[in-house]
Amino acid sequence: MGAPHTLFAEKALLPGGWARDVRISVGADGLIQGVAADSAAAPGDQRVAGTVVPGMPNVHSHSFQRAMAGLAERCNAKGDSFWTWREIMYAFLGRLTPDQVRAISAQLYVEMLAAGYTAVAEFHYLHNDADGTLYADPATLSWSILQAADEVGIALTHIPVLYMRGGFDDRPLTGGQRRFAGTPDSMLTLIDQLTPQLTADQRLGLALHSLRAVGPGALAEAVAGWTARDAAGPIHIHAAEQPLEVADSLAATGSRPVEWLLEHAAIDRRWCFIHATHMTEDEARGLARSGAVAGLCPSTEGNLGDGFFRLETFLNAGGAFGIGTDSHVSIDPREELRWLDYGQRLLTGHRSFEAGNPHVGARLWQAALAGGAQALGRPCGAVAVGAKADLLVLDNDHPSLWRREGDHLLDALVFARQGGNPIRHVMVGGRWVVRDGSHPQAEAIAHRYRAAVADLQADL
Repeated sequence: MGAPHTLFAEKALLPGGWARDVRISVGADGLIQGVAADSAAAPGDQRVAGTVVPGMPNVHSHSFQRAMAGLAERCNAKGDSFWTWREIMYAFLGRLTPDQVRAISAQLYVEMLAAGYTAVAEFHYLHNDADGTLYADPATLSWSILQAADEVGIALTHIPVLYMRGGFDDRPLTGGQRRFAGTPDSMLTLIDQLTPQLTADQRLGLALHSLRAVGPGALAEAVAGWTARDAAGPIHIHAAEQPLEVADSLAATGSRPVEWLLEHAAIDRRWCFIHATHMTEDEARGLARSGAVAGLCPSTEGNLGDGFFRLETFLNAGGAFGIGTDSHVSIDPREELRWLDYGQRLLTGHRSFEAGNPHVGARLWQAALAGGAQALGRPCGAVAVGAKADLLVLDNDHPSLWRREGDHLLDALVFARQGGNPIRHVMVGGRWVVRDGSHPQAEAIAHRYRAAVADLQADL
C-alpha cells in the first residue's frame, strides 16, 4: 500500500474527453478517488510534465516465449507454419527451469512497462517439470510468474490454463506438451493455493487452452468450478487461430470452434476469445453480441501466418477487443494497433471504415483500453474515480507528438513511429514504476535474463 497523493496534469484524457489542469487524487489502495478538471494545483500536488493517458492492458502473454523470439525464423524445404513453429517452442520450453521462467518474465515485464503496458494477462500453461511430472509444489512455476510481476511492479491477471489432450481425437499429450498437463481439479486446486498470496495488483482467471486441448465435459466442469469461486472472474480460450483447427473441429463436433462455444458454453462478458481469426461473418457477429472480448495479437498472428481478424464486421456489431503480445516478437501496444489497422487496410483497399470516432488512432487506443480492462477483470483503462491509477505520461516534446493536441495526439502516438519512446513515466496502482523512461531495476533484471538465455541457448 502506498501513501495517498494527488497528481496535477496540464492535460489528461478523461472518459468525457480531453481536459486541462486536472487534479487526480489517488488513494493508498491505488484507486483514483477524485478527478477535477480546470483546477488550480494545491500545495503538495505532484506536478506531471506531459499528457496523462490511461495505461494499456495486455490481454495475452506467454512470458517464457520472450526468450525464444527470433529463434524460430527459419524456413525448411517442407514449408514453415504455425505447427512447425510450435515444435521449436516445445523443444525450447523443455529446458526451462523455474528460476529461468522468473528471470525471463521479469525482463519481459520491464519491457512491457516501458512500452506502455501497465497490466498483463498471463496465459500460463507451463505447470509441470521438464519430464511432465508434478513439482513437489504444483504452484512452482506460477510462483515464478507472480514473483516476477511483483518485483517489476506490473499489474497481473494470472490465468492458469487447463490443457488435457493433444487433439480432438483425445490423443495423449506427448513431448513438450507434458509440461502443460492438468485436470479441472488440479487447476482449481492451483487457484485455491494462489489466491491467499495475491498482492493488491494481482488477480486470477481461468483459461481453457482450446477446444482441441479440452473436451466438452472438462470445459464445463472447470468453468463451473471457477464460477463457484469467482462469479465475475475472467475466462480465456484460444479459438479458431488456424484453419486446421477449424477443420478438425468440424470433423469432430460438426461445428466450427467459435460456433460451438457460442452454442454450448454460455459465453458472456467474462470470456476472452484469443485470436478468433478464422470466423464466419455470422460467428463474428455472434461473438460481438455475446459481450465477450476478442483478444487480438497482430504481431504474433502476422509472425505465425495466422490470418486476419474480421474486425469491421465485429466492430459494426458492437464487439469489444483488447490487444496482446502473445509470443513477444514485439512488445509495443502502438505496433499492435498499427498492425491491426494496416491489416484491414490491406484487405479492403481502404484506409479506414466507419466505427465511431473518425480519429483512427484514438478510436483504436480507447477501444483497446476498454476491452483490455474487461478481459483482465481489472478496474483500469480510464482516468476516473474507482479505477486503478494505471497511467502513462507522454512526452509532449517528443518529435512524434510535438504540437499534437487532443485526438490528434493519440493518432500520432499510434501511427507516428519516429525514433525513441514517447512514454516518459509509467504508474501502476498509484506507484511510479518507470521514470524518465527507465525502470529502477532494469539492469539487474537484464543481467539475470542474459544469464538465463545464455544457459538455454547453450543447450539448443
